[in-house]
Amino acid sequence: MIHGHGGNILELARRLGCDAADICDMSSNVNPLGPMPELMAHLHRRLEAIQSLPEVDAAAMTAGFAEASGLAPDGVLAGNGSTELIYLLPRVLAPPRAVVVGPAYADYADACRLAGVPVIHVTADAAEAFAPPLDRLQGALQPGDLVFVCNPDNPTGVLLAGGTMADLVAARPDCLFVVDESYLPFAAEAVSLAGCGLANLLVLSSLSKIHRIPGLRIGFLAGPAPLIARFHPHRPPWSVNALAQEAVAYLSAHPAAVARFLDETRSFLEAEKQRLAERLDGSARVRLFPSRTSFVLLQLAPPATAADVCRALARERILVRDCSNFVGLDQRFIRISLKDAAANRRAVECLNRVLETAGGR
Repeated sequence: MIHGHGGNILELARRLGCDAADICDMSSNVNPLGPMPELMAHLHRRLEAIQSLPEVDAAAMTAGFAEASGLAPDGVLAGNGSTELIYLLPRVLAPPRAVVVGPAYADYADACRLAGVPVIHVTADAAEAFAPPLDRLQGALQPGDLVFVCNPDNPTGVLLAGGTMADLVAARPDCLFVVDESYLPFAAEAVSLAGCGLANLLVLSSLSKIHRIPGLRIGFLAGPAPLIARFHPHRPPWSVNALAQEAVAYLSAHPAAVARFLDETRSFLEAEKQRLAERLDGSARVRLFPSRTSFVLLQLAPPATAADVCRALARERILVRDCSNFVGLDQRFIRISLKDAAANRRAVECLNRVLETAGGR
């Protein structure tokens, strides 16, 4: 496991000698508008559920999610967050090799290495705004490969059109693709590949990010029923907690409220990303990459480094993500997850001051 995931506000609070609530966490990729008030009210009403064991196999939760997503229940596996499922994939499938399209979430490679599966990376370039390197990927693939693609990508925010992704998967039936759609709900009009009928495709999804409930750990793996069936013997009983099951039951039963919440979220994020771009427009100190998610990737101009900028912002009690440990990035990249309008404005103001200081050294 890497040390460097976003959201480590407790460590920063200890270092600064303040409460965690005093820190503006812009490192963790969650919905700035969430969670839904209706969902929180439901969980408060159902808090007594923690007094009993949850359903052992989360079957009702799985069926509810499947119905809401237009999938067959036997083609869906529920997990204690998508990361649990990521670590399960190479252990169950035991591929001869894994290919990670990056820059991407480090746990894809970590999970494979833990399972003894060798990993290669095919990374996009900043010079091409991190457009997915599909030609190079095609050339790198070998029969039997397990291929990880994050769509939209973390940390770049780039979205690959669903049709393009489906064409890529269909063109290589000798490989098994895992498409992580954990951030897809943030992208308006994006269509999930889950249920598209491709025999060599597994799709990861998460409710944690879009609904801002990461502490509940809710993830799903969807794919062909025979493939999903291979994972069941490897999962421990009661792996999904009671409140997580309650949350999925509520969200699955209230599609109209969820749709309104998603529309509101997307509209807010698009407006805030536009404001962020305008505040940074013309700056020679930083490059902002377009994003279809709740976060943005920035490239710092020398002499500024991610470590220095993150430390300086931390002193202002703003936590952002140092991206230097992503394969394909270096010490010039940081990621900022958007919060409310006031927090976003303050973060840009602080960032500009920090960069001015760095440029004057």
